[in-house]
Amino acid sequence: MLLYSELKCKDVINIRDCKRLGRVEDLEIDECSGCICKIIVPGCSRFFSFLHTEPDVVIPYKDIRQIGPDIILVDVKA
Repeated sequence: MLLYSELKCKDVINIRDCKRLGRVEDLEIDECSGCICKIIVPGCSRFFSFLHTEPDVVIPYKDIRQIGPDIILVDVKA
């Protein structure tokens, strides 16, 4: 079993380019089944975030390849 508090502390890494996407900020859960549909990683924000922020990265559960002790490996197109 995995708690949300444990999940949000893990780095999300894209296996396509080995880039760190960030950490889990939120989840989208199916109300009927109780299953996780998507994880949401906040977009990068610069020092002057009011000038430039990137949109959040929404990762469908099917694109999660592995959840390890420290990282979550995902396979998403850039």
